[in-house]
Amino acid sequence: EDFLNLIFKAMMKDSLNSSHPVSSAVQSSEQIEEMFDALSYIKGASLLLMLKHYLTKDVFQAGIEVYLHNHNYGSARSDDLWDSMNEITNGTLDVKKLMKTWILHKGFPLVTVVRKGKIISIQQEKFLYHVEPENWTSDASYLWYIPLTYITSSCNFTHCTNAYLLDQKSGM
Repeated sequence: EDFLNLIFKAMMKDSLNSSHPVSSAVQSSEQIEEMFDALSYIKGASLLLMLKHYLTKDVFQAGIEVYLHNHNYGSARSDDLWDSMNEITNGTLDVKKLMKTWILHKGFPLVTVVRKGKIISIQQEKFLYHVEPENWTSDASYLWYIPLTYITSSCNFTHCTNAYLLDQKSGM
């Protein structure tokens, strides 16, 4: 419950146009300090939980083990974690491409799902809580790779979870 409260606080901050990406190039020590705030840590943790749920616990754990083994007693970059996950998924999913859409964009998407009979349509757009006119910049080009999981009426929660990757502005 405490973590969920922290997530909502981070999302509130991240929904402002003044937010910042989890990862970005830095030019000065002041910029480095700015990157290590609650937003970066909580959003980062949330993104890892999202990835773990999408990949499954076992695949995620195997990716973490490969990452730790490959970088034991050494330095690493953020891409190294995604590369380790890609090793485990054997090219079935480009984890690096998926995660870069989350860590390099500020903010998060609003996903709208509409059902018409048996047809489900999904659309994403950047969510902004409060638009500050003097700081507003257009984010129409933002596109997240959104892993979605769902069940159907013929399934239960434990045996028949389906996954879909929304990697466009809209899908069906």
